Amino acid sequence: MNTSSEKDKTTKENILNTALYLIKTEGLENVTLRKIAAGADVNLALINYYFGSKDKLINEALKVMLASFREAFFLLDDHSKPPKERLKTFLIQYTNSIKEYPELMKELLGKGTISFESQYEYANYMKTMGLNKIKATLEEITGEKNSDVLTMMMMQMIAATFLPTLMSCKKKVSIVWNPIPIEDQIDFFFKHYLAKYS
Repeated sequence: MNTSSEKDKTTKENILNTALYLIKTEGLENVTLRKIAAGADVNLALINYYFGSKDKLINEALKVMLASFREAFFLLDDHSKPPKERLKTFLIQYTNSIKEYPELMKELLGKGTISFESQYEYANYMKTMGLNKIKATLEEITGEKNSDVLTMMMMQMIAATFLPTLMSCKKKVSIVWNPIPIEDQIDFFFKHYLAKYS
């Protein structure tokens, strides 16, 4: 690779990383091209050169964030590990992604005001593959075959792990509730909910 294309790649990554940082720290709705340009120490024309528009840049940033969410689902495919271990590892990695990108969860849950192509791609992935992977792992653990029962189990598991994670992302949550580490909550859930499936 020549130095010009290396510099282009570095500059583009710098802009993207700055956008990711600003989304994470200030929220998606507060990110502007001027803030990204200032943070990346580039001019606005360079952002437009690499990404074409703010929407395209934000979409690329969201794709990077969503990739960390999707990577967690690959853990469920590792059949060299017992299903409970796979499920627990998945839950921990997924909740860590939520803690890293709480603004993204807000957008994915439809609480934001901005819609991007990557959100629809992720929603489609969840409907077609992600949720089915969780249900298949629960079926392995429990032996349950009824799809409705597996869906209820999955929803209860998601509520038991993701709600405390989302609450821990709030800045003043400790006034109302003292967050317990998510790993401890997942252990508790497994001991009480999945104990009979040893």
